[in-house]
Amino acid sequence: MKAIWKGHIRFSLVTIPVLIYNAVDTEQAIRFNLLHKDDDGLIGYDKRCKKCNKVVSSEAIVKGYKYEPDRYVIVEKEDLEKINLRSTKIIEIEGFIDTKEVRPTLYEAPYYAGPDGPVAVKAYSLLAAALRESGKMGIGKVVLHEREDVVMIAPYENAVVLYKLRSPREIRNINEIPQLDGKSVDKEELKLARSLVDSMSTTLDKIDLTDKYHDALRAMIEAKIEGKEIVTVETEEKPVVDILTALRQSIEQAKAHKKPMEKATGKKKTVAAKEAKTKSRAAI
Repeated sequence: MKAIWKGHIRFSLVTIPVLIYNAVDTEQAIRFNLLHKDDDGLIGYDKRCKKCNKVVSSEAIVKGYKYEPDRYVIVEKEDLEKINLRSTKIIEIEGFIDTKEVRPTLYEAPYYAGPDGPVAVKAYSLLAAALRESGKMGIGKVVLHEREDVVMIAPYENAVVLYKLRSPREIRNINEIPQLDGKSVDKEELKLARSLVDSMSTTLDKIDLTDKYHDALRAMIEAKIEGKEIVTVETEEKPVVDILTALRQSIEQAKAHKKPMEKATGKKKTVAAKEAKTKSRAAI
């Protein structure tokens, strides 16, 4: 696993050398190439200057910030390296908070943090353990991909995970959603809905989280490679029923899927007792 950032996590006077890694494996995605329909040739995109109409190489391309019409200030790599922000090399934990304070809409991307060298292992393990014991998450800032982001530092098994957070300013107001009129809920319907939730309660490891579309897409591609016919599965449309009927039927269906507990019969115990008695007699 290749690190994308090298620096330190610091809280108060404790400094931990760390390496940051991408937690998401983007190689799992199926990617398509754009082809010329007539001869299956790959479609290429020239890096062409719109001013002189010449194709330019990557070495001849620089970054520019537009500050007036048709006027840019050129920003070189060396200019970016001169930005003296602590968060370019240090993730300073500003404080520790409860997880419930962070709204789900603020989560953007996960990253793994690992100790940078044997010397860092002890302090790194101590931070992970302290976070697990306290139930708290650290909040700090880090510069990744030429942008300073707020990160939440959390324990995960015996490691530390960083969650990049969006700025609250980027999140739209949920009240902009149409028809959120706060209509009162029928008590009987609510009772049945709660009953349905309880009957469907399970644990995350028992839920199939497989990307079925990815698997179906892979199967379709392999079928086309082998020249096989692609079978289309028709989706059955269920009739629309009123909410009370739907809730009642759903509860019955959920109960039917749960296996009843087996009653203890005591047969195994009886058989074992008989075997023990037979052996005792044989010994005599």
